[in-house]
Amino acid sequence: MSTIPCPTVAVAFHSGYGHTAVVAEAVARGAARAGAEVVSVAVDTITDEQWAQLDAADAIIFGAPTYMGTASAAFHTFAEASTKRWYSQTWADKIAAGFTNSGAKNGDKSSTLSYFATMASQHGMHWVSLGLQPGWASSTGSEDDINRLGYFLGAGAQSPTDAGPEAVHKSDIATAEHLGARVARQAAVFVAGRAALAA
Repeated sequence: MSTIPCPTVAVAFHSGYGHTAVVAEAVARGAARAGAEVVSVAVDTITDEQWAQLDAADAIIFGAPTYMGTASAAFHTFAEASTKRWYSQTWADKIAAGFTNSGAKNGDKSSTLSYFATMASQHGMHWVSLGLQPGWASSTGSEDDINRLGYFLGAGAQSPTDAGPEAVHKSDIATAEHLGARVARQAAVFVAGRAALAA
């Protein structure tokens, strides 16, 4: 009996001051724990080999800090460079998801997540939501609840602007791990489905 190969999940991210890198590490950790092979790519220093790794991945999770209501300029540069993939639809039918971080609790992070989802849709990818109910939404909740910031489209994290990467909240780290695991599981379903159709 043949076995289905584990999915490959790529985390393509930019981090301005290290906070978003902590979130990216948590996403990668969650995906790996769920059985995926994980590739992490810092998009501001991306190489030809890393572009090829994104092309070969079953899923790509996009991440960047939210600056002025959208993803960082470095991520936008990467996104514009990805138009070569858009022309050929190289990333079509891959799984996609996203995460972001900002200094404020809200910080217009939804705009960045929406941008990622639009970019993924233009590439013909399948968007995976966070799949969590909001935490910290009742009088009995707390800031330690997973998904404490209440996002649905992707994972949102908040880091104080006057603190280092070590200040990324443990709830946001757990939320990012959940996203990575969810994407890995969905990617596994797609890999298994393609294998079944090809059999």
